Amino acid sequence: MFITFFYLLRARGLKVSLNEWMVLIEALDKGLCSASLIDFYHLCRSILVKSEADYDKFDMAFAEFFKGIETPADIPDEIWKWLDEEIKIPEGFEKDYEDFVKHNLEELQRMLKERIAEQKEKHCGGNYWVGTGGTSVFGHGGYNPQGIRIGGQGRHKTAVQVAQERNFKDFRQDNILDTRQFQMAFKKLRQFSTRLGGVKNELDIDGTVNETCDHAGMLRLVWDRPRQNAVKLLILFDSDGSMMPYSRLCSALFQAANKSNHFKDLKVFYFHNCIYEKLYTDPYCRRGHWIDTEWVFKNLGSEYKVIFIGDAAMAPTELMSRGGNCYVGLYNEIPGIDWLNRFIQKYPKHVWLNPIPKAEWDHTYGSFTILKIKEKFPMFELTIEGLEAGIKKLLVSR
Repeated sequence: MFITFFYLLRARGLKVSLNEWMVLIEALDKGLCSASLIDFYHLCRSILVKSEADYDKFDMAFAEFFKGIETPADIPDEIWKWLDEEIKIPEGFEKDYEDFVKHNLEELQRMLKERIAEQKEKHCGGNYWVGTGGTSVFGHGGYNPQGIRIGGQGRHKTAVQVAQERNFKDFRQDNILDTRQFQMAFKKLRQFSTRLGGVKNELDIDGTVNETCDHAGMLRLVWDRPRQNAVKLLILFDSDGSMMPYSRLCSALFQAANKSNHFKDLKVFYFHNCIYEKLYTDPYCRRGHWIDTEWVFKNLGSEYKVIFIGDAAMAPTELMSRGGNCYVGLYNEIPGIDWLNRFIQKYPKHVWLNPIPKAEWDHTYGSFTILKIKEKFPMFELTIEGLEAGIKKLLVSR
């Protein structure tokens, strides 16, 4: 049985070596794990998983292999099926927040076990069973501010517990970035460094090896100039409005870039929805806290690499029309699309990072402007893989 689990982990992309597997077997032989699936899970993860980026893969493989083993926390498949169906609130349903009774975690877990044993059919809009809508403390899509959410999306974000939540999905390489992941991803920008003029006082290992081999093994030392940070980076953040859900994400990106020592110069400005005559100097986009966009073109040379951070979602007039600026009193003589074209012409190395998943670009709110901007800019998802792809795009010759 265990060897099947080993092969499943390998098949799901986890690089588990035979040595690590033997260490796990030895740990079991020494009794380091009690007769508990949870304990076994933690023991396996601590020995077999090398990076937090693989936690989610491990969780999914573990759940797949041990799905037939029941524990008190298991939710029957029939209940999952009911919860996956469309939420329909019964007509006349009313909610009264003052009637909600608060339960501690132990009570909730006990009550959930009882409900699962009793429940025989789907429920929607009620106050007792595991279901959708309603005021029950079990299920999802309802109005109870505390309970155990099972599947679905949280309404109040106050659930005491969440069943079947993939706690380590945010560490995946293809997932939306958090602060720590930004810092890891920005290490890739070391490729931006170059060798400038100066004294050749740094040993070139590769050159030395090649020269030594070319001279029949007689040592030939090769020296080179030390690497220095030469990249100049301009980051433009879309702020406020539809970007509010991504404000923490953008703040993390700013902090990671600002703390990085990989740049010779870093300039950061903000805009709302689209670029116009003014760029803001703070993320609040307050009147007067700005500079002329023309100033950027005159003072920041074409050697700057430009990264736009934004969802590119806006009303079509904001992108295509004169006077489309959504801020009352800030009439733009030049359409936003023309300002974007000027950035493209001035700065050959440019990319656009979009926090909206790529699969939604052609049908989400603002899809018209997203696709229009995508025609102009190389657009990537704001994920680790997307950021790495964007960096590679900035590095290649055009």
